[in-house]
Amino acid sequence: MKEMTAENAMFVLHGLYLGTLKNESRITKSILAAVPANQADYQPDPCSKSAMELVRHIANADNFFVEAVLNGVFKPGTLIPETAKTPGEIASWYEEHYARNFEALTKASAEQLTKIVDFRGMFQMPALNFLIFGLHHTIHHRGQLSSYLRCMGAKVPAIYGESYDSEQAKKAAAQA
Repeated sequence: MKEMTAENAMFVLHGLYLGTLKNESRITKSILAAVPANQADYQPDPCSKSAMELVRHIANADNFFVEAVLNGVFKPGTLIPETAKTPGEIASWYEEHYARNFEALTKASAEQLTKIVDFRGMFQMPALNFLIFGLHHTIHHRGQLSSYLRCMGAKVPAIYGESYDSEQAKKAAAQA
């Protein structure tokens, strides 16, 4: 594999990743916010994470990966405050915190993007690579959480195109 150059890193960030990350964060927020507060302890199986554990994990981890690029080190950053107790409150925290991280990412230098970052002693790669790694991680857990929603009696938001629920909401709005 070729070494990532500063020019390549800036192109990948500004030409490919930023738009995708912004759109994916919008989708992530909608999934987090769709979890009903009265069903947050739902688990499809005793060995599965609860819906609230997934909500917290997704919101924190999605920010951790961006912060790894910004800070040049993979370590837990700002955690969700204990005052954010409901999925809706966590979704709001996520949206605000991710927006700040995203804004900082738009100003990241080539040196930040190409710095080799260690992932818990398991592997090292240019910081920029943590954006796609983090995105895949988020999409994986977001898929888990979205599969919980219907079982909890919640509506599934549009993810990549309309969901059944978003289509029904659109039809109802058109009839009103």
